[in-house]
Amino acid sequence: MRFVFAFLLFSATIGQISAQSTAFVLNGGLSIGLQKWDNSFERQPLYKYHAALAIESVNNENDNASIFAQIGYHVRGSATRFRFFYQGGGIDQFSEEFQFRNISLILGGKQKFPFGDRGRYFYYGGIRGDYTVSTNIDELTESKPPQYTIYYPYEGAMNRWMAGVSLGGGIEFPFSELVGGQLTLSVHPDFLLQYNQPAIANVIDPFYPGQTTTIPERRIRNITVELSFGLRLLRKVVYVD
Repeated sequence: MRFVFAFLLFSATIGQISAQSTAFVLNGGLSIGLQKWDNSFERQPLYKYHAALAIESVNNENDNASIFAQIGYHVRGSATRFRFFYQGGGIDQFSEEFQFRNISLILGGKQKFPFGDRGRYFYYGGIRGDYTVSTNIDELTESKPPQYTIYYPYEGAMNRWMAGVSLGGGIEFPFSELVGGQLTLSVHPDFLLQYNQPAIANVIDPFYPGQTTTIPERRIRNITVELSFGLRLLRKVVYVD
């Protein structure tokens, strides 16, 4: 039902935009995933990537504001990195990534201002919905000793549907009348949890057989920072009296 509603909303926005001059923007770039676990434990950034396609309204006379719809693929999550130093100068590094591979839909608006001779700088805001296509969290436990696996997230507690907002700003610069570029820095906080596991009591303690332990509650929420470079292709509609 949520997918149908999102599709209808996306289709309505596309229909409104396509009736006028439009810009198609192919975006891609670096993603920095941040997560907070257990309401207190801060994890390290996950450096990944994203790619997206947007369609944006263009006013031929006064292009100071626009609405847009964007759909894209985004790798969100966080990482754990440790570096061990041994006597004699040896160094060993442990790295582990928690990846959530999401399809994201953004509906929003832009405010634009002149920048240089023909360019514009802008800021934007929008509402966003995410769907998690896949994750690697179950794969991480396959190579771990059994006693450690109860402390890892598991896929059954993952939420596949999330919602949030997207905020950003950047510059548009033309290459020609119909082709241009776009550089954007944006932040994407989620309102809903990516992972929501209640406390689980009376679990057999793997380190002390015969005793039980409680797996604490774990709540994970995504925040992603993205740096994007986009190619803007303008479809210009000219009305003739």
